[in-house]
Amino acid sequence: MKKLAIISTHPIQYNAPFFRMLAQREVVDIKVFYTWSQTEKGVKYDPGFRKNIEWDIPLLEGYTYQFINNIAKKPGSNHFFGIDNPTLTKEIKNWGADAVLVYGWAFKAHLNALFYFKNKIPVYFRGDSTLLDEKINFKSKLKSIVLKYVYSKVDFAFYVGEENKKYFKKFGVNDKQLIFMSHAIENNRFENNLKNDEIANSLRIKFGIKPGDFVFLFAGKFESKKNPMLLLDAFSNCDTKNTHLIMVGNGFLESDMKKLFTPNLNIHFLEFQNQTLMPAIYAMCNVFILPSSGPGETWGLAINEAMASGKAIIASNACGAVSNLVLPNINGIVFEKNNILELVSTLQFCINNPDVVKQMSLKSKEIISSYSIKNNCEILELQLANEN
Repeated sequence: MKKLAIISTHPIQYNAPFFRMLAQREVVDIKVFYTWSQTEKGVKYDPGFRKNIEWDIPLLEGYTYQFINNIAKKPGSNHFFGIDNPTLTKEIKNWGADAVLVYGWAFKAHLNALFYFKNKIPVYFRGDSTLLDEKINFKSKLKSIVLKYVYSKVDFAFYVGEENKKYFKKFGVNDKQLIFMSHAIENNRFENNLKNDEIANSLRIKFGIKPGDFVFLFAGKFESKKNPMLLLDAFSNCDTKNTHLIMVGNGFLESDMKKLFTPNLNIHFLEFQNQTLMPAIYAMCNVFILPSSGPGETWGLAINEAMASGKAIIASNACGAVSNLVLPNINGIVFEKNNILELVSTLQFCINNPDVVKQMSLKSKEIISSYSIKNNCEILELQLANEN
């Protein structure tokens, strides 16, 4: 088997199932080199949620990994010098890697690895940046020069969707170097089942939501990028008889959101919920909404989760996923970011047309079926097999 070294900052709930399936298929021999974490303890403070998070699904089971010593004075994935691993390239060499896959370049150790392994072994890159928030000025022109140089050190880039592909092409990665490998989740984990339905129904009863009532859902960080305030304002301007909005999460906007909108008895707040309960959370709703304004909403994996749960989608055009996943008037509706009038109109349309929403939900499940971890494994395996 070809040996693939994977460089990632830390165990991530969306990456671990991919690594695990790759290892279990035994077509490629993988080893993941984690560059930020110093221990296997999974608790980390998440500034977006403003609380300590420990994911309740296994992130380190089923594949080989190694934590590399990080000597950064201020370790973290929020700045370039927060990931500094002087022994990283030596550890990968000693393992005997035939190729390397780097997740993200904007860290000292990751960039060093790109530079070191170029022209030694095939260098693959995985990132999901887009041009959706791009502003043309002196700073962006300087950034363009830097990015073209960085991506000249990449042999192949796995792009997650159309917006990400545009980004790579702008900064010098050509079509022959680009390989589509979608953002994907464990779709089967979000399928409806009796247990999830029971939990969902108990929560609906807790909130006073009657059978047949229409439910919108937001789940994520209560932060400006996600723009939950816009959704709350828009919902408050709709005719919401027998209609509810559930806001799941935490974050620095939380106190203002609750102060302004708790008096609305059709708006319900629920604390951050961990991964094992999220399928039941999606089962509560008719429509999932991601009203992000950016900057930096490069994809929005909650859209994948909601679609795997068989839900219609409302999303802003600031979300990188919409170009691939949200087909207007087929499985959802895309509105212009920050446009409250358009969002109000969209919400009201869904409220007034539940049968249309039901058809959209069925299409969501159909569309997301091809965005799978298994497909991604096959794509990576085929690419490695084609390497000399």
